[in-house]
Amino acid sequence: MTGNLLDLAPKAAAAAIAALVEGQGWPRYRATQILRRLWVAPIARWDDATELPGAIRRLLGAEYPLARLAVARREVSSDGTVKTLWRLDDGEAIESVWIPSGQRRTLCISSQAGCALGCRFCATGRMGFRRDLTAAEIALQVRELVLDDPARKPTNVVFMGMGEPLLNWPSVDVALSILNDPDGFGIGARHITVSTVGILPGMAALRARPEQFRLAISLHAADDVTRLELMPIEKKYHLAEVLAAAKTFGRRVTFEYVMIAGKNDGDRDADRLARLARPLGAHLNLLPLHPGGAPGLSPSSPSRIRAFAERLRAAGIEAVVRRSRGLDINAACGQLYVESEAKRRPARATPAG
Repeated sequence: MTGNLLDLAPKAAAAAIAALVEGQGWPRYRATQILRRLWVAPIARWDDATELPGAIRRLLGAEYPLARLAVARREVSSDGTVKTLWRLDDGEAIESVWIPSGQRRTLCISSQAGCALGCRFCATGRMGFRRDLTAAEIALQVRELVLDDPARKPTNVVFMGMGEPLLNWPSVDVALSILNDPDGFGIGARHITVSTVGILPGMAALRARPEQFRLAISLHAADDVTRLELMPIEKKYHLAEVLAAAKTFGRRVTFEYVMIAGKNDGDRDADRLARLARPLGAHLNLLPLHPGGAPGLSPSSPSRIRAFAERLRAAGIEAVVRRSRGLDINAACGQLYVESEAKRRPARATPAG
């Protein structure tokens, strides 16, 4: 029976491979060789696993072909940021962004094709929801980079690309294991961040995992009225409920806060935000709105962002202003897709949440 080993968590893949090896009567060490070629030392096709006999490679190629993502478009920024639009087998497309910074290599990955949540500042929200990604399609965004150049393997992975990760928890759950497991990509849990607008059931599921995965909450407003204007999900999962769930997480939480001129960047906003962050000991990431990513909205000025950050720090809150990357390419979330793909077909509705 054929199957996709890349869609399994490493322990499940190891069990499936062990059963195959035993059933075929191969030496047991073949199972270790095969498992290693999924993620630790990945190959593009089984024929490249030259340590395996030809008969084993042919059987694996026929029964367990290795899935790939196709590059639909790639843009490289002058600051080293690389954004890729990947084509999936069914014609859908997703984005990932590779961001180098010294010894740190962060990969921002997608968990859905499109997004149903419609946040006003996010280009992905304008394309609508297409479908959930499989665990393999999530992890392949890392695997393809390693296949292309092992030196580009990310040191950090953030689920901040297209889609809401916690609305696709079954696939994200497996993908987290693939990213973190020593038989997977072996990326430390504290170097893997899941960002959410505040999907309460998903937050509980992430909290239940024993690994120290990071949680980032897309806050973007310090009061429910402003948040509802920017993020329709506020109707379903209210700000107070999201913050209460964050208090139970047991690990330090990050607030993501896109700075939008005249919407959420006033002194009163900073004071409210400080009051929300202080009980959680939350870290604040202040993100300038990416130009071109949100028609009708403007980025806060650099001076306003600095003043906002200084007001937070004066209140005892750790706040970092993140530098916009890839300003000379379509690096806002979903922007490359919208520019390249939106005319291909209309979006469809989704059972959100």
